Amino acid sequence: MPTLGLLIDHPPDEIPLSHLNLVECPPVAVLTTVMPDGYPQTSVVWCDFDGECVRVNTMRGFGKERNMRRNPLVTLLSYDPRGPLRYLEIRGTVIEMTEKGAAEHLDRLASKYAGRPICFFGDAIPARFVETETPILCRIRPTHVTAIHEGEETE
Repeated sequence: MPTLGLLIDHPPDEIPLSHLNLVECPPVAVLTTVMPDGYPQTSVVWCDFDGECVRVNTMRGFGKERNMRRNPLVTLLSYDPRGPLRYLEIRGTVIEMTEKGAAEHLDRLASKYAGRPICFFGDAIPARFVETETPILCRIRPTHVTAIHEGEETE
């Protein structure tokens, strides 16, 4: 019977090499922010890793964007549905939110997730939204990382 294991052979603020694929365009990732009333707000997101920070993209004025500006403490949870007993929880601090490079990052994310070069505005969502939506690139520095893996078969 499989067992679950907590990986503890890494610094608490670093993503273990064995779990890096869970921050490089994982099949499932959700970001939790804190709303003004203190309740959590969770959104499905696309994400990647720049070697230091997990990066997500949102739009100016969206709830998660407002929440992160007000309170930069967030949690990102990701896993692969083909192996849901292997997952990664990253608690972190949003250290940067910028429009600079955000649209290009969004196109790179969309292309990675699509498996071919595409533009977010026009291919992933209708092109007309480029007129009304402004991408915001958010960099999250991990402060506490929990990595769970499915262990060996036991008898």
